[in-house]
Formats: sequence, C-alpha cells, structure tokens
Amino acid sequence: MKVTCKSIMLVEDDQVDTMTVRRALKELHVTNPLQHVENGEEALSFLRNPANPQPCLILLDLNMPIMGGIEFLQIAKKDEALKSIPVVVLTTSEEQEDKVESFQLGVAGYMRKPVDYPHFVEMIRAIDAYWTISELPQ
Repeated sequence: MKVTCKSIMLVEDDQVDTMTVRRALKELHVTNPLQHVENGEEALSFLRNPANPQPCLILLDLNMPIMGGIEFLQIAKKDEALKSIPVVVLTTSEEQEDKVESFQLGVAGYMRKPVDYPHFVEMIRAIDAYWTISELPQ
C-alpha cells in the first residue's frame, strides 16, 4: 500500500472500529489516503462517481445498516468498472456462511477483527505487507 499514493476505502459503520483502523494505519506509517463510508450504498455511490479516485483496496465490514457487505459485494463484483478492485473483509462475523459467500463473491481476503488492539495492528500490518508487494492491474 505504501508504494502507490492510491487511496484505501474503508466501508465501516462502527465509529470505534473506524478510529481503530485509522490509528493502526497511522501507527504503521501507511500514507495512503483513507476514504471512509458507512455502508455499501455509500460505497457504491462514491465508487461510481467519476470525480472520486478509485481506491487500490477496499476494507469491508459485513454487518452494516442500509446495505451490508454481502449485498455490496453482490453488486460491485458484477460491475465491470469495480470488480477488479481487491476487497478484504474485516468483520466480527463468525458465520461460516458469510465466509463462504464472501469468497464466492470474489474477495481477496476475509479476516475477523481481533478484540485487542495489538492483534488488530498486526492484522493491518499483514494486509499492508501483502498489498505493498502485490502487483495490481493498472
């Protein structure tokens, strides 16, 4: 993520989780701008607006009001302009069905949010390390 200056989109309705992600990214010196929206509907609206920059990565919560993560994936992964953006699910869901459906819909990763902050930072570090070396299509 540090290699490019492309933004990261966080789709998360919980303010504490949003602050935790921001804090972890700052602690890890990830300089990508963070675009934050609170549900799948807002994410689609942002992503479909040509005036907005396309993110290099979407961090997606599953359990949100209005439009949850699974519904967002069902729409975004059928959209030619959006389907190639990598999506990593960050969720508290322990439902096997959510995991199966997320991968069937083409997520790049599925991670349960750790309860304690040090483990959360390590999870974000792993995501950062992977996407820093991963080559994405232009």
